[in-house]
Amino acid sequence: MKTPLSAAIALALLTTFAQPVLAQDTATSAEERLDAERLDEIVVTGTRSPKSVDKIPGAVTVVSEAEVQRTLALTEDATAVLARTVPGYSESSQSLSNAGETLRGRTALRLFDGIPQGSPLREGNRQGTFTDMGIVGRIEVINGPSASEGIGAAGGIINYLSKVPTEDGTVGTLSTRYSTQFEDDSEVWKVGLGWTHKNDRFDMIGAASFLDRGIAYDGEDNTIGQNASGSTNDSEADNLFIKLGFNFGEDEMQRVEFSGAKFNITGKGNYTWLEGNRELGIPDQAVRIPPLGSKTEFNDFSQYVLRYMNNDLAGGELRVDLYRADQAMRYPTENGSDRQDPDIAPIGDLIDQSEIFSKKNGVKTSYSYYDLFGAEGLELRAGLDVVEDEAQQRLALTNRIWVPPMNYESKAPWFQLSWDIGNLTLSGGYRREDGELTVDDYTTTWFRDRRFVSGGTLDYKEDLFNFGGIYRIGEDWTVFASYGEGFSLPNVGIPLRNIQCSNDSPDGTQPDGCPNDPPIGVDGIVDLQALVVENREVGFNYRGERFSFGASHYISESDFGSSLVVDPETEDFILVRAPTEIKGYEATAEMILADDWKVSALYSRIRGLTTYGSTGPLIREMGVNDISPDKIGASVDWRFAPGSNVVLGATMLLDRDINEGRGNEEHTTGYTLFDLTANFDLNEYGRLQVGVENLTNRYYILSWAQIDFYRNYFAGRGRVFSVSHTINF
Repeated sequence: MKTPLSAAIALALLTTFAQPVLAQDTATSAEERLDAERLDEIVVTGTRSPKSVDKIPGAVTVVSEAEVQRTLALTEDATAVLARTVPGYSESSQSLSNAGETLRGRTALRLFDGIPQGSPLREGNRQGTFTDMGIVGRIEVINGPSASEGIGAAGGIINYLSKVPTEDGTVGTLSTRYSTQFEDDSEVWKVGLGWTHKNDRFDMIGAASFLDRGIAYDGEDNTIGQNASGSTNDSEADNLFIKLGFNFGEDEMQRVEFSGAKFNITGKGNYTWLEGNRELGIPDQAVRIPPLGSKTEFNDFSQYVLRYMNNDLAGGELRVDLYRADQAMRYPTENGSDRQDPDIAPIGDLIDQSEIFSKKNGVKTSYSYYDLFGAEGLELRAGLDVVEDEAQQRLALTNRIWVPPMNYESKAPWFQLSWDIGNLTLSGGYRREDGELTVDDYTTTWFRDRRFVSGGTLDYKEDLFNFGGIYRIGEDWTVFASYGEGFSLPNVGIPLRNIQCSNDSPDGTQPDGCPNDPPIGVDGIVDLQALVVENREVGFNYRGERFSFGASHYISESDFGSSLVVDPETEDFILVRAPTEIKGYEATAEMILADDWKVSALYSRIRGLTTYGSTGPLIREMGVNDISPDKIGASVDWRFAPGSNVVLGATMLLDRDINEGRGNEEHTTGYTLFDLTANFDLNEYGRLQVGVENLTNRYYILSWAQIDFYRNYFAGRGRVFSVSHTINF
């Protein structure tokens, strides 16, 4: 059968507000496949209880286990699957850092089984690598600002949901993976062991894995340099996960569940960053020399959750989560100007590396009641969220405080109403964020003039609303409109550590401690004000027997937003607080061409405006650190046998030129990458996957690396071959 490739290309121009779920099934007919895919269209994130996609008035992406596994056949990068499947998500940084990875131009709140990862108090751009993707069952993405899960979702919510046992009895799983670029030390290998058990009342799932990565090479066979914020190259990672559940009570309507997760990725310390040359087009590389005077970087994430559910409590459903989540992140060695201190070493000789520690304890509750007041289809969901979040950052080698200990305590009551009136679903809700940030006294570093800052307490109180409607036209069409508000803190640690003298003395300098400046406390730092985002959105969706498409357009605004720019002195990021306006279009489409052929496509266009300075007209276009270039994606799926298929995918980022002739001028060059995966069902011998990332071995510079700041001139990975095998026993 000859594939009509023109149809696949044309689909890139078609759109939908909800990414069709790619279910992992073995159906052979188009009708069976479509029915299997629709069965999975249930989301929990953003609604706090299960709800069908076609009753949620907003853009929702559900990434199925099949798509997660397909991406794992290509790479172990935790955010690569988002870059391929979520229209508004930017390119993957291909590193431990997720700097520049945004959702609709803003920071997203990342959850694992509903529990926040990292801390908005000090966003370290490391929250994208926190677990082994092999235990992820699906990913639910709420595109656009949301307050439903608390603070941090200015761009939306990304919830990674762990797998659940589906087969009665006990099943063990052995997974192995090997990849290579056929260059020295380019091998990646992984082994994982999992087990599940399920009976009438009890179920459990456990998993353990180990992953060893070598160095990576670009399309011209050069090593890829170590990222200043941390690399997954030349690292080892191990993961432990367990989830136990027990159903009890009358008709087993109650359930208690415990889960524990422990993940660590640590650099092996075999390579040192080698500076490239932008003018000559030579990217940063890695040389096999251990870095001197440093400890290896790491991410260490752990969380423990105790969950209680009662599906028949006073006519409604109750869910209570008690959790604890700890994160520790160490960054690579740097000898930049902001690390220097002449009392410790001569200027330019001091090397240091930072560490971020955060921990949170919380309780999340929700109660759902259906047919409220006897009105059919009227549903109430309400609850109270309580959280205590602590974070700090220090310079580890010299034991200096860089960002003082911070403590954020919040109590947030919320409720959400939805009403199904025939083909119309109306929804509206409210959340009251009542938070308090406490910061200890501290003194800034020598580079910031050793200025004393008195601690204090800041109150964050905000009323957050959302409302919308979705109308189902017949069986195939839906249209929606929505308004929502999101709440976040503005990466508090950055403005705290950057406090320094005002430099208003005659010679432009002051002695240590800034004696010519008035005293300052945390309550006087304007940049610590909350970030509130308003989002307006309209869209439509069509789902036919063999074809689906739709469209979504949104406007996201903040009167006191945040964006990142590069400090010309330190070449590091600084936070700019100013009004922002982001507009975008999102698109996906899918067509089943025949029983065994399916094509999919997506499109995203985002544009953001802010001011030059903290006030003024919105005329400065926001750059690649916040706003991703236009993206087009497409794939062709051929199911050549039951349980076996081949998928050819493509992702294209377009050229972009912004702020031409003005300050913050920026030019980025796009690129197109192809990938290929083959999945073979070997029956009793398991399942075999073969993957080729960057099929054409394209040489390219990552978009976020095309602007100049500290140690960021990186090429993307060249061609990578991978073989994976999974067998149950």
